[in-house]
Amino acid sequence: MQTTNLIIKKALCVVALATIPALLHAQGFGAGYGPPLQVIPPSQEFASSDAHYAWLLEQANGGTQHTVESIPRWYGLWTTAGNTHMDIFIDGGMTGTVREGVLTPAYEAAYKERWRQQQEEGQVRYDRLTHCEPTGLPRWLLEPYSHEFVNMPQESYLINDFANSIRRVYIGQQHQNLYGTHSWYGDTIGFWDGNKLITHTKYLLPADFTRWSPMTSNQFEQVETWELKQYGNGIERLEVQATFYDPNAFIKPVNAVYAFRHAVELETAGHRPQHWECELSSNSYMDENGKTNFHLPGEEGYKDARGSTLFPELPGQSRDPIYNTTLSTDTSK
Repeated sequence: MQTTNLIIKKALCVVALATIPALLHAQGFGAGYGPPLQVIPPSQEFASSDAHYAWLLEQANGGTQHTVESIPRWYGLWTTAGNTHMDIFIDGGMTGTVREGVLTPAYEAAYKERWRQQQEEGQVRYDRLTHCEPTGLPRWLLEPYSHEFVNMPQESYLINDFANSIRRVYIGQQHQNLYGTHSWYGDTIGFWDGNKLITHTKYLLPADFTRWSPMTSNQFEQVETWELKQYGNGIERLEVQATFYDPNAFIKPVNAVYAFRHAVELETAGHRPQHWECELSSNSYMDENGKTNFHLPGEEGYKDARGSTLFPELPGQSRDPIYNTTLSTDTSK
């Protein structure tokens, strides 16, 4: 019975996740909280993200030197409150068509195929996250679940509990690439302009905006402006104006705005972020048709993370002592 209930719960989660693309509008996850999001592009175009960031630093006269007492505080748990990134690439919402002239020919062709899969097959055939890859940037900006933001004078921590994704912003420093390679979250530097946090990220692995959005290349870089804004009726929203640079993927830089709101419902429920485990628990794989499929309990290849032990003779080796959520692999039950 417990196995059946767990499978039902997992199925409900899958159904809920499957409905996200249909519900997604230009505002994305968490849309409808507060006034419509408005993109504020840079006042001029820049040849590179380096030039953009240097200009912002100059406009801020070298940045605001905050102390522990004056640094803006973004306390508590947060969750996504919408974004406009699909407006960059699609005309007509989630049933629309790929916008011409935004992506380079190679990336536009690749995206049109991905969009065809979304429209005709109801899903993209394979998503990096099912292969246990991190969200990476820029996808980190729209992933749901809980977020936490910790600001200190010399460093800020931007945390998404999904896959334990932490972005570190080094305040008042220059970029470093000590190992001469790229990574999922790259290297981020920043400065404060009053109560605005300006960031610049480089050295990123190729990734994507999300499963139904375009891919990015290893030349992708981004400049962000983070600001906590107050609206009427007690609305408080953390907004991120972002400009994305990628000479391999974009004909010219593109702009979007992302937002976060206080996750009051999670705080009320007493939620505390836990460690995410994917590599040991993922049962997804690419089948012979190039589509995502899943090993189910009882099938060859099924993995039940921490659901078995090499030391069954010892007490206390099950996953938890209360509900015993270990899934049986006995198909006769």
